[in-house]
Amino acid sequence: MVEAAEAVAAYLPHRPRPRSHEGLRKNLRLHSDGRWRWHWDPRFLDSRRPDQTYREAREALLADAAKSLKMPVLLVRGTASELVQEDHAKDFLALVPHASYADVAGARHMVAGDQNDQFSSSILEFLNKLSH
Repeated sequence: MVEAAEAVAAYLPHRPRPRSHEGLRKNLRLHSDGRWRWHWDPRFLDSRRPDQTYREAREALLADAAKSLKMPVLLVRGTASELVQEDHAKDFLALVPHASYADVAGARHMVAGDQNDQFSSSILEFLNKLSH
């Protein structure tokens, strides 16, 4: 688990290091060989997949799913997100025009971890609007 904590610290140098590694347990899984592994495959983010047709088909399915959303939707994005760029948010909002949008300054992709107060305020503001 220490190696994972070091990898996170290197990737997010702006974030203060936690006193304990216990928070990593929700992101890591202990395997039968005694090694800890991420619960998701980082290769998922690799856009250099050999099969571009697969990617295009997957994106079309996701776009269709987004267009069919009828319930209230809030997209919360960290302004400095390394995964969700401003253009991505605009594309999503074009697919789901009734969606609300919060762009949290000073946050990367893990908005709640980077700017929890602003994240919570965005959620509460969205919920308050729904209740009126």
